[in-house]
Amino acid sequence: MENKSQEKQISAFPTGEKLPDQFSHYFIGQAYLAPLTANDELHVPIANVTFEPRCRNNWHSHTGGQILIGVAGTGWVQEKGKPARKIEIGDVIEIAPDVVHWHGATADSWFSHLAIECNPQINKNIWLDPVTDKEYNVLE
Repeated sequence: MENKSQEKQISAFPTGEKLPDQFSHYFIGQAYLAPLTANDELHVPIANVTFEPRCRNNWHSHTGGQILIGVAGTGWVQEKGKPARKIEIGDVIEIAPDVVHWHGATADSWFSHLAIECNPQINKNIWLDPVTDKEYNVLE
C-alpha cells in the first residue's frame, strides 16, 4: 500500500508521515510531520508540517514560542482575539510565548509550513479546544 504522503509532496521538503497518535487528536483532518533536524545539541528543532485542505490544529500555545515559515500552498493562522490571516509561501509568522493560536490549511489548498520550536529547553505545547467548523468556515 502506498503512503499517501509520498503521493502528495508539495514543497522541496519531505511531507513525512501521518501525525503520530499522540498528536493527531489535536487536529481536525489529516496532517503529516517530517522532522528536519536531529542534532539536539543545536537546540533548534525544525519540522515540515503538511496539512490536507481544511485540516487545522486545535487552539494551543507554546511556552517558548514558535516560528512558522510558509513553504507550499496557502494556510491560515489566528491568534485568540485577533482576525485570522493567510499564510503564503515565504511568510514568516512569529508567535510569542504563551500566545493562544491555531494554524492550518485553507479549504481549497494543501499547505506546508516549517515549524521552528523556540526555546526548546522550556517549550511545552498547551493544547486547548478544537477550532470549530463555525469558527473556520467564516474565513473562506
